[in-house]
Amino acid sequence: MKLHDLAPFPLVYLATPYSKYPHGIALAFREAARLAARLMVGGVRVYSPIVHTHPMAVYGKISPLAHEIWLPFDEAIMSKADALLVARLESWKASKGIAYEIDFFNRENKPIFYINPETLEVDNGRQDGRDSAGAEQDARIV
Repeated sequence: MKLHDLAPFPLVYLATPYSKYPHGIALAFREAARLAARLMVGGVRVYSPIVHTHPMAVYGKISPLAHEIWLPFDEAIMSKADALLVARLESWKASKGIAYEIDFFNRENKPIFYINPETLEVDNGRQDGRDSAGAEQDARIV
């Protein structure tokens, strides 16, 4: 798949590691912002919860790990998003947030894609008919 294959989706939710990012949350924000910008330039209408809320946490003096504040907002946006794009950044598999987002999109029967943040190559996570979480693939994941 190519990046332009994501362009038809009105809103793509970008999942990136944050609290488990081994280089810290400031660099996790920077990597998410850099990737989101490249996606926008590539024609993808992308929303990144990290890019949106990290500055609010920093400048609003809100704990960036206050899930009781961030999760309800994230869920509202996830319910509006048309697809999930998981960035395969370092530690993405260890991220509880990304696992939660994948589960949410699976429950909502919305498409899930994966992206290499360096090459911008996109795939649907299929490996031997299964997605990256080991669940059976179905027709909704393109």
